[in-house]
Amino acid sequence: MRRREVLQLFTAAALTGIFPKSLASAETDDLYEIGRFGNARVLHMTDTHAQLAPVRYREPSVNIGVAAMAGHPPHIVGDAFLKYFSISPRTALAHAFTCLDYAEAARRFGPLGGFAHLKNLVDRLRADTPDALLLDGGDLWQGSGVANATGGADMVEAANLLGIAAMTGHWEFTYGEERLRDNLKNFKGEFLAQNVFLTEEAAFNDKPAFDAASGRVFKPSMVREIGGHRIGVIGQAFPYVPVAHPKRFTPDWTFGIRDADLQKLVDELRGKEKVDAVLLLSHNGMDVDLKLAARVRGIDVILGGHTHDAVPQPVTIANAGGKTLVTNAGSTGKFLAVLDLNLGKGAVKAVRYRLLPVYSGLLKADAEMQALIARTRKPYAQAFGERLATAGDVLYRRGNFNGTMDQLLCDALREELDAELALSPGFRWGNTMLPGDPITLDDVLSETAITYPQVYVQEMTGAQLKSVMEDVCDNLFNPDPYYQQGGDMVRVGGMDYACAPNETIGHRISDLTLDSGKPIEPNKTYKVAGWASVNPQDGKPVSEVFAGWLRKQQIVRPKKLNRVTLKGVGNNPGIAESG
Repeated sequence: MRRREVLQLFTAAALTGIFPKSLASAETDDLYEIGRFGNARVLHMTDTHAQLAPVRYREPSVNIGVAAMAGHPPHIVGDAFLKYFSISPRTALAHAFTCLDYAEAARRFGPLGGFAHLKNLVDRLRADTPDALLLDGGDLWQGSGVANATGGADMVEAANLLGIAAMTGHWEFTYGEERLRDNLKNFKGEFLAQNVFLTEEAAFNDKPAFDAASGRVFKPSMVREIGGHRIGVIGQAFPYVPVAHPKRFTPDWTFGIRDADLQKLVDELRGKEKVDAVLLLSHNGMDVDLKLAARVRGIDVILGGHTHDAVPQPVTIANAGGKTLVTNAGSTGKFLAVLDLNLGKGAVKAVRYRLLPVYSGLLKADAEMQALIARTRKPYAQAFGERLATAGDVLYRRGNFNGTMDQLLCDALREELDAELALSPGFRWGNTMLPGDPITLDDVLSETAITYPQVYVQEMTGAQLKSVMEDVCDNLFNPDPYYQQGGDMVRVGGMDYACAPNETIGHRISDLTLDSGKPIEPNKTYKVAGWASVNPQDGKPVSEVFAGWLRKQQIVRPKKLNRVTLKGVGNNPGIAESG
């Protein structure tokens, strides 16, 4: 691949209200030679999910927005995405940001990410701005076999070498308080989370907290001087940790969006600390951040994560204090955001924002980071490198309703656990494989490595099954973003159904039909297999079940991709033809 095929910059002079008419209009012979702008630089990465090596990650073909979010970023995919952001089709940028012509483009342009290549880019961007601040939006420690085996310790080492100055959290909390605190002792940066507090009982019992008076468990913010100006950074952890994950991991802590507490903190940074800019390092998810930006004044830029949305330009939101830019920087190490600020006394004069694809073929691997990755992987390399089967199709996860990798996982659960139906969580992390790629245990763990991986089998009536699906669907398509928790629809194996995203809870899911063609009956009982329950289970780890099933195969592809018929969303730019 020639560098000239990776030609486009992502620029937004956003606070001055100036955006480029076309991303394609800003070209250079080197994607990463972006030059200087302003007097302060902040780098942002998020949702790496412990992917230290270069990866393939197919962006969604379905990412539907409802109500006020319909037709707006991040709910635009495929050709509509290219048109909205003026990106030329069949280019490296089109491949990085969309699922179009995925297999052909993936072979042409190669993998993205990898911490050794990311380190090269970070160092390069710091060469002329050595005080540049590198921030991580969370989901850094979880998502690989090695991270799972070390409790995220490998990622702490990698973060320190990369030079991450501050991070917030989500899946980090699922290692439990003891492991989390052990990792933070070894982390050289700051862990920021303004929205995590002790429960009343934990406060009464004098459980550890950053600020015993308020009950805040972690440091909420920090101030750093860059280019002679003061920048305040506030951390916003995932607000729904005890709901989305087993409560046993964080029994003493409460979470939430807590925008009133956030407003007080912003006002304190502006008033007492006299900062020139306020950044929110958020793991809310983009729709939540867009609503929050309209409710909380005084934040200049929200550096967002959680929903894995790679959005090239910031979205400008008006509020009582002026306006706030909302960004989201993708996932799996595919992108590095560069936020260049022109700061004055107590104010941001102008902004330039670029979301750079991290093409590993264009960035030499940093030797020190490469050595660290090899060392931390060495104890597990032989076991995790076991070849289990060969991909017979593009195997991917990301998308609102289904993916070929999750279909295989559901097939494995049904066959290995002798179940009629299977449910698999709609996680947005998990790598992509091309036809002919070997599927290793490493790959299986990139789809399943969590701290509550046990499988289960239970009896459910058709009515109970529909109720579960309605609940998950409301989490995804509730018109109020504050009731959305991120993630995608639960994957279902052995059954087709219809979904009407614009309806209300209880009325979105219909036409549940078994693979045999028989309708699901409300009062009939079905044997259902699943994994990742928030309730304790005593089954095998799902990786063991999936790997055992794959070993019996040779070339694997879904025999049938269970179909979801969408209703009431015609001409929605959040739906594209699969690539």
